[in-house]
Amino acid sequence: MTKQETYQTLLLQIEALVAGETDMIANMANVAAVLHETFGFWWTGFYRAEGQQLVLGPFQGPIACTRIPFGRGVCGTAWQRTETVIVPNVHEFAGHIACSSASNSEIVVPILHDGIVVAVLDIDSTDFNTFDAIDQHYLEQIAGML
Repeated sequence: MTKQETYQTLLLQIEALVAGETDMIANMANVAAVLHETFGFWWTGFYRAEGQQLVLGPFQGPIACTRIPFGRGVCGTAWQRTETVIVPNVHEFAGHIACSSASNSEIVVPILHDGIVVAVLDIDSTDFNTFDAIDQHYLEQIAGML
């Protein structure tokens, strides 16, 4: 199965998982679990916007940074820009926050409610160049379901 076909199947599963559930944290937990289990990413999870910081939310993987300031690292940059950020090599990203030295590439997708970033979906891989336009397209659709 191609990556695109896998995402298409996941969209249906995630849509069913979040249908009728109004608790965003519960939905984040299930989405992080299904993405992590399906793709085997190093770290899959969410940071919630609180004031001028992102605060760790539901995730799958090793321990993580608890708070990330606005505009810092890949997560804070995606929040500041209000757009998805794909980093093929995190070691070349100015201001990267190394929560784990095993992470080599990353994608961060903002979750918007009424045009305001309320959280970000953060996924890390131990491989370089893991994420591309296919990931961005489908992860943005998933973020829109939350």
